[in-house]
Amino acid sequence: MKRSILIVTVAIMAFVGGLSVRNLLSSQLDKAKVSEENQQKLTEFSLPDLSDKQRNIKEWQGKVLVVNFWATWCPPCLKEMPEFEALHAEYEKKGLQFIGIALDDAEPVKEFIASKKITYPILLGEDQGTKIAHDLGNIVNTVPFTVIVNKKGLVVKSHMGELSREQLLEIVTPLL
Repeated sequence: MKRSILIVTVAIMAFVGGLSVRNLLSSQLDKAKVSEENQQKLTEFSLPDLSDKQRNIKEWQGKVLVVNFWATWCPPCLKEMPEFEALHAEYEKKGLQFIGIALDDAEPVKEFIASKKITYPILLGEDQGTKIAHDLGNIVNTVPFTVIVNKKGLVVKSHMGELSREQLLEIVTPLL
């Protein structure tokens, strides 16, 4: 008798647990459906490149963007940039575009870029770059700070701190 009660109790708990999990998963699917509606659109901005030419972010519209805010005095920034360069070379033809926004003075940026042979666009952000990063969610003004934007111009991920190749590919591969 006690065993029967125990079996019935466990069965009821399993049933209730199953319903809870089903409702949770259903709720997560509903959120995923509307999440694109809630995603922030990348704000249009223009910044000078290393040749002092103004570049508008709309130049790269229709591509998956990895917008990386960095500085020459930031060791994690300098560590991830060669990997970003390798990924840029590997995935550029598939529609992946890296854009570096240096929150730094022009001369040290030019020296670093030349020494590391970074070929993706580097823009000079200085104070305006800090404001753009803040508007995109970098409320503590940390570097590196990376924003990933889908082909529709919606921010799908923002990340404070260093990003590894694996982390980045996990995010961008489904977007390509």
